[in-house]
Amino acid sequence: MARRHWLDPLARRLLIASGHLPAPAERSWHQDVQDAAARQAAHEAAVEQELEALKRAQASGLVDVNRATASDWRELPGCTAEQADLLVRLQAQGVQLSGPDDLQRLLRLDPPTLREWLPRLVFHWYGTPAPLPLAPVAINRAGAAELQERLALSGERLQRMQRERTRWPFRDLADLQQRLQLPAPLVETWIGRVSFELPEIPPPAPTRPPKPAERGPSLPPTRSRSAPLPRPGSQP
Repeated sequence: MARRHWLDPLARRLLIASGHLPAPAERSWHQDVQDAAARQAAHEAAVEQELEALKRAQASGLVDVNRATASDWRELPGCTAEQADLLVRLQAQGVQLSGPDDLQRLLRLDPPTLREWLPRLVFHWYGTPAPLPLAPVAINRAGAAELQERLALSGERLQRMQRERTRWPFRDLADLQQRLQLPAPLVETWIGRVSFELPEIPPPAPTRPPKPAERGPSLPPTRSRSAPLPRPGSQP
């Protein structure tokens, strides 16, 4: 390795300007761009290798802690449905676990269970949270704006769907296609994206007790029909 010059920076610049010392080699803009591209390529290659390793781990029965599904967690011995549901719900909200200590504190695992799980766990930290799965569109309940946005319906098809479901709720995807005469390619894109719960029935309005009949003014007692009416000018 070359020895550094003993002169201070000001003296070095003066000697370089006078030609007594050679000027340091300058890097060109093209070289900087090449180096940046090489670093980016190396980073992408490392990420790709890591993802491939995770895929192989999943295929071999390992559990990627921050991407595992409920069924993946249930493959671990002793993992309950409540624990798997908690982990999946936290993952959907962007929560990631950095290591075994986080998992143990979260699930309150006893040391033997944690030791049994560890050989099958992979703790990989992702830069972005897992995408949130959209809930299926409730065909018989959703409003017009949601139906049009989520299913890309034209105005005519939207009106026909609303009109048909007021006559009778749709039973399933086949019933929907038949009644609306939809093309098969469109219906195929809705598989797993729609549901057919019955519409919510509003509770009946509370009934008020009938008002008591209003009594009119009392009338004088009428004469009995059997008694004869007095004649004019006669004494009672």
